[in-house]
Amino acid sequence: MTVEGMSDMRIRLFAQFCATAAVVASALVIPGAVATAAPCSDIDVSFARGTGEIPGFGITGGPFVSSLTAQAGGRSVSTYAVNYAADFTQASAGPGSRDLVAHVTSVAASCPGTKFVIGGYSQGATVVSNAVGLRTPSSVTGAVLPAAVADRVRAVVVFGNPLGLTGQRIETASSTYGPKARSFCNFGDPVCQIGGFNTFAHLTYGSNGSAAQGATFAVSKLQ
Repeated sequence: MTVEGMSDMRIRLFAQFCATAAVVASALVIPGAVATAAPCSDIDVSFARGTGEIPGFGITGGPFVSSLTAQAGGRSVSTYAVNYAADFTQASAGPGSRDLVAHVTSVAASCPGTKFVIGGYSQGATVVSNAVGLRTPSSVTGAVLPAAVADRVRAVVVFGNPLGLTGQRIETASSTYGPKARSFCNFGDPVCQIGGFNTFAHLTYGSNGSAAQGATFAVSKLQ
């Protein structure tokens, strides 16, 4: 989740709270959270977890996916946990975006009626930023969603996005995906807010209502 110009102190701070997040994630794993529904569902939801979290959706993606599924109104939902290292060097965001793009394009080719929601938390939000074509230091190893699938990606939801440290959000930085994007950045979160001071603020998106709000937003874009 590093961005150009981040100080060494901020990087160390980030590593500390990511380690905390990993511990919390290990305690809050949702059984079966990575399971996928049958092929060619109405809605396909992909989510990239944060740094240091164990494979799966993580402490934010789990509640987000569960809430979205509950609000789907009888439509079938398939889910995909982006397969990437989520390592502490932050270099894995680029490969993460390649995996996300590969998943969406593969499903789109096989299932012409499926609509997509993509989301990410922390470094996973950088994965998503890369995938929608916004440059970060990891973009050089990343991938961008092809224009042919852009209309079918109906919602983009990110939590604690490091892009905020550059003064940007997907909503204003992407003409293609901005109108269907929602970024959550808790007050004081040092990962997404310039001058952020509260490490704990980065760890509460799954429990403070943000995940459910993000899911409600995504469902509204799927109508």
